Amino acid sequence: MNLLINELYKEDIKHAATLDLPWEKLSGKTVLLSGATGLVGSFLIDVLNYRNAEFGSNTKIIALGRSRQRIYDRFGLQGDTDLFKAIEQDVNDDLCPELLSQNADYVLHLASNTHPLQYSTDPIGTIITNIIGLRNMLDFAADKKAERFIFASSVEVYGENRGDTERFAEDYLGYIDCNTMRAGYPESKRAGEALCQAYMKQRELDVVIPRLSRTYGPSMLKTDTKAISQFIKKGVDKENIVLKSEGNQLYSYSYVADAVTGVLYCLFYGKSGEAYNIADPDSDITLKDMAKAIAEYVGTEVIFEIPDATEAAGYSKATKAMLDSAKLKTLGWKADYDMKRGLTRTIDILRTI
Repeated sequence: MNLLINELYKEDIKHAATLDLPWEKLSGKTVLLSGATGLVGSFLIDVLNYRNAEFGSNTKIIALGRSRQRIYDRFGLQGDTDLFKAIEQDVNDDLCPELLSQNADYVLHLASNTHPLQYSTDPIGTIITNIIGLRNMLDFAADKKAERFIFASSVEVYGENRGDTERFAEDYLGYIDCNTMRAGYPESKRAGEALCQAYMKQRELDVVIPRLSRTYGPSMLKTDTKAISQFIKKGVDKENIVLKSEGNQLYSYSYVADAVTGVLYCLFYGKSGEAYNIADPDSDITLKDMAKAIAEYVGTEVIFEIPDATEAAGYSKATKAMLDSAKLKTLGWKADYDMKRGLTRTIDILRTI
């Protein structure tokens, strides 16, 4: 799919790329990102490419992914350029000589299994990417003496709400039963954050950790099996929205443009060693209300269906998970897309490509 020709998507990129941020910090620098074709990574690269094209930022981008051709296709390129290099690298494997020969000023580890079907069908890969893949990226950043490292963590580190708070602040820790297959994702994110702290101490690496809420947007992958992604796909096709539970789960969400600007605020302004929640109260919603909103927008209905065992195994057990983003807002960040705007925008963009 070619998002880059869609006018609404280009507006989103321009909006993020023209925020009043200290972009000069990236001028003449090299930014390396894992998960380059993923939901968040691809949008962020689009923003950096825009800065290079429109403002002459001269920021070199090194995009890591498991398929070099998929990277070129996603960004409309025939091959590498002076300011863009694609490297085929599974971050869980030993880093290839091509990557090791590069230098980077900023390293962002954005690669991760992030949806239920991956959790249930590839639980080993889910854990390894958040620990071994992260270690490989941390080693690279430390060896290259990078100025800053970003580890994209998750709302899932908070576990289940114990009923003692309305929203998760960064110092909250809820309950996770670690002796389950589904625990692989949140527990490995927790372990990954601890690993970042270890590298700060032993390797003197500067690390900031954005904790993303459930993120959605037009740059999502076709294989994404998160509930919101499935709802959006049905909406794009003008089909009935399939709800596979009573839908009472209450979560925080972020439109991808807001998630990426949150990551940028962490990159530019975050305090080393700190974690920052990325979420907005205007995007807190139950699954059933989200399904209803999409169905009403596209003129279909919500229907209920029992999930199969494989699907159910990957579902989060948390029934209430809302993030407190006050800490990130002290850095100057704010969300610009509430739930209604983000959902309708995503559907409208995906319908045209």
